[in-house]
Amino acid sequence: MDKELNLYDMFASIYRAFCRLLALCWGAVTAILLKVIRYWWLFVPIVGGTMTAMYYHTQCTTPIYNARAIAFLNGSSLLQFEQTIAVLNTPDLLPEDAAIKPYLKSGVASQFTTYYVVDALGDEREDYVDYLRVSRPADTLYVRMHDRYCLQFDIKASDIKQLPEIEEALMQTLNSNESLRKSYQPYSELLQEEVAFNHAQAKKLDSLTSCYYFNGVSNPLKNHVSENGVVNINGDYKVQLFLNEIYKHQQHLMHIANRIQFATAPVVLENHFYLEPVQVEGRKKAMCWAFIISFVISYVLSQMIAKRKALSAWLKQ
Repeated sequence: MDKELNLYDMFASIYRAFCRLLALCWGAVTAILLKVIRYWWLFVPIVGGTMTAMYYHTQCTTPIYNARAIAFLNGSSLLQFEQTIAVLNTPDLLPEDAAIKPYLKSGVASQFTTYYVVDALGDEREDYVDYLRVSRPADTLYVRMHDRYCLQFDIKASDIKQLPEIEEALMQTLNSNESLRKSYQPYSELLQEEVAFNHAQAKKLDSLTSCYYFNGVSNPLKNHVSENGVVNINGDYKVQLFLNEIYKHQQHLMHIANRIQFATAPVVLENHFYLEPVQVEGRKKAMCWAFIISFVISYVLSQMIAKRKALSAWLKQ
């Protein structure tokens, strides 16, 4: 009985606390509205002027978009690729003959970043890109793919026509990186050896199946005929054709063939760079920030005006 009363008291306390919180929020909203009504001559010019200025500013500013593409990493690790991309944000660290350097110096391409590609179905294919950066390295359900990355950079709307040239220069710079090339060379050789090995194993299994089937080993009647010609069949006889093993090798060969298709260089794009339709700093976002900042400034000024006598007395001390 005491436990029931304690549980009832607990819920009652939570309800009272929730009601007090609602009352406090309502009181704060009411006080702000009264302040706006009383000092409308202060809020309207500041908020309206700031939002109007921001509107015309966004009209004159060139829109910026995100260019994105999935990059296949042939031999290099994710950390190695991240370090290579990080250098692009500091053009002075690049060699003078780097193809991408003129575009970085002029600001045509900027803010290079990478995002993990996640395999959620366990089929070694990308399912989504972790733009929110919520995936974990130890997660066994939503696995970060180790051989591909989402590459992103900012480009102005006025420079969109140069996107193919930027892509070509970027890939040339990445594929000429000494560290990435060192990782790529043994990877390519091992990939070819893996193809040859799996082909040989598949042929051996096929030959073994043919030998097992056509040499009479798989014929249950041949092994159960007595001297007088009477056929004795005891139980069921399962023919071993190694079909499952052959099928697994064929599936693995298909997977390797897909990897070879993108293993022509240290870094290969799955497709060309595409532009996100939403601006990086859109007008709506800028207008919202302008409203919030101007409103806060207006409220602080209204408080100072309301308490100007106390503020003046404090300053005279």
